[in-house]
Formats: sequence, structure tokens, C-alpha cells
Amino acid sequence: MSLTLHVNGVERNVPAAPDTPLLYVLRNDCELNAAKFGCGLAQCGACTVLLDGQPIRSCVTPASAAVGHKLTTVEGLGTQIAMHVLQQAFVDEQAAQCGYCVAGIMMTAKALLAQKRAPDDAEVRAALAGHLCRCGTHNRIVRAIVKAGQTLAKSASSQAQGSERVVQT
Repeated sequence: MSLTLHVNGVERNVPAAPDTPLLYVLRNDCELNAAKFGCGLAQCGACTVLLDGQPIRSCVTPASAAVGHKLTTVEGLGTQIAMHVLQQAFVDEQAAQCGYCVAGIMMTAKALLAQKRAPDDAEVRAALAGHLCRCGTHNRIVRAIVKAGQTLAKSASSQAQGSERVVQT
């Protein structure tokens, strides 16, 4: 059987049974390896991806649930040359140590930043409550997400001021 998935802006036909975990399809068929198998029970967050902008645990989501929807993995955020503001903040804050949990955390953070441009520490910590990180970089991760949010808020403010100037002239 073949499923058609829309992943990171690209339509992909994958040879998968409908009940195959989405994580397996992303890693094995799409060769997108950022999302990781952690617990297999939707408890650790290492497999988190975005489905229509909302974080889901791909280890327990059947691939068929993604048909007709937009999937985003961390590979779809940016490139080494043009990093997404969130990726750049993780680099700047040295937020990743082993990196196993980072892709899932970034996807949850991306969804949070889409809802609220400049979340505070408490809001970030609440959003990440379902993610496990054993490396001890949690404080740096929170700082990176707050920093990315501040950057996005400044950018939005600058764009709004620029459009106000255009209207006023």
C-alpha cells in the first residue's frame, strides 16, 4: 500500500501500511532522522513533529492520520545557511548537548511561538512539560526559546512600524 504525505512542503508517496507509526515512515521512508524513537509510548517527546502546526507524538500516530495534512519536522524549519530563528537561538545558547530530545522540543517550541510571539519562562516550561531531557541543558533550552520569541516579537514589531510609516506617508 502507498500513502501520500505532505512533509516539509514536499508531497511524498511512501510504501507504508496505514497503521505504520508515522515516526517509522518519516525515518525509514522519508529519510528524515531528526525525530527520534524514545519511549514508543508518547511519554518523552523525542518523536514530536507538527501536524497542521500542532505538536503530535509520531511514535503513536498512524501514518494514515497524516494523509491530507501538512507535516513539519525540524528538517523543514531551516537550513544550515538560513536557519530558522529558533534553530539559531539554540546554537547561540548552546542549548543542545546530546541532541536526542532537541528536535521534538524545537517542534513544540515552534508551535508555542506560533501561538505566542514572546512567551516567558513559565509559559515555555509549561509547553515543554511533556518532554524529557536527561542532559541537564533544560535551562539553556528555555533561554533559547525565550530568545527566539523575543527576536520574533521584535521582527513583528519592526514590520508593523514599517507598515504604519507607509500608511502615514
